[in-house]
Amino acid sequence: MYLKKVDGPRAVRLPDGSFMTRADLPPADTRRWVASRKAAVVRAVKYGLLPMGEALDMYALSEEEFCQWQQAVEAHGEAALKATALQRYRQP
Repeated sequence: MYLKKVDGPRAVRLPDGSFMTRADLPPADTRRWVASRKAAVVRAVKYGLLPMGEALDMYALSEEEFCQWQQAVEAHGEAALKATALQRYRQP
């Protein structure tokens, strides 16, 4: 079995005791961003699996968009990333 060389860790332990690996991340060509995929990218950056710059490049995200995802998760949890709930969690 051959493993592709990557910078940084291959897996990180999350606060709930579970592990997150690079295989748990959405594909790099993702165009349809559902809340669970957004949350996976935010968790990967927060817990050190993926550097923020690499995440922005890999998923073609702007820094502003990613920071909005982070703020929404920190303030209201993963539910705030759902497009249908955007009005409920938006900051005035």
